[in-house]
Amino acid sequence: MPSPLSASLPLPSDGTILVTGAAGFIGARTAELLMDAGYRVVGLDNLNDYYDVRMKTYRLEKLKARNGFRFVQGDIEDFSEVDALFASTSFSAVINLAARAGVRYSMENPHIYMTTNGQGTLNLLECMQKQGVKKFVLASTSSLYAGQQMPFVETLPVNTPISPYAASKKAAEVMAYTYHHLYGIDVSVLRYFTVFGPAGRPDMSPLRFIKWIDEGTPITLYGDGSQSRDFTYVDDIARGTISALQPVGYEIINLGGGNNPISISEMIRCFEERLGKQAVIDHQPFHKADMKETWANIEKANSLLRWKPGIDPLEGFARTIDWHVENRDWIKDLQV
Repeated sequence: MPSPLSASLPLPSDGTILVTGAAGFIGARTAELLMDAGYRVVGLDNLNDYYDVRMKTYRLEKLKARNGFRFVQGDIEDFSEVDALFASTSFSAVINLAARAGVRYSMENPHIYMTTNGQGTLNLLECMQKQGVKKFVLASTSSLYAGQQMPFVETLPVNTPISPYAASKKAAEVMAYTYHHLYGIDVSVLRYFTVFGPAGRPDMSPLRFIKWIDEGTPITLYGDGSQSRDFTYVDDIARGTISALQPVGYEIINLGGGNNPISISEMIRCFEERLGKQAVIDHQPFHKADMKETWANIEKANSLLRWKPGIDPLEGFARTIDWHVENRDWIKDLQV
């Protein structure tokens, strides 16, 4: 596995990094790798109940056991909380992984997506410019590429988002550009492609489908299973996120598998084979806010960050299933 940090990173090796969404799937793994590299991490998270908080608690307890980690329960939507945190702590950089995720739920509650993903990003940027923090890494999404020609390249126009979730992420991207232009904040915008792995989000299909197949619960499958995704293993995403701490000016960068997409049906077959159990599938109509396919062009990440994924999706699926089996005793009660 390549080193989690590029040797060219300008940040001091004992610097303190603010990781928002630190109890989240990507945030927790990113925080772990940062500490492995010698950084101190302040993890900010509001521990909301969008999905079962027990999964967030599981990740957070692992972080709290590490030297170099300090947890702050708070919300990036609350400017006074964020402002007080920046006033009391000197940060070398900010990695904003706090977000409302999920395409379908964003149609049910669009306002919270804009306040978290849009207003929350603005709050962080405003505090950064006040305190002179000059490096910002922003998590964005491949959902912005809906309807574009594949493989998706960063220069494609993404002005027609098909969900409030995607629209809120676009708002965060352009606000980050404004603060780059006005205040010289160096910004890496990372468009993630279907991140999966151990301790993943319970609202996403990999963990849900593994759990349901293992228990014999019918899988709710929207569409015929031919829709495909550029699955990217969480460790690779965390490495890429840390590599994006290097100075770039303002750049939008895809972090994805970069391979031919894998269909949902193929993923299910992999789970069945590894678990030795047959899936029971409840077919539902395709959801209009979903994308039929995603596929990342990752040439820019390779050339700019010297990053490329190291874990094949099928190997990643196997690791995810093994983690599920090892943690089956408490996962059985997890709400998905």
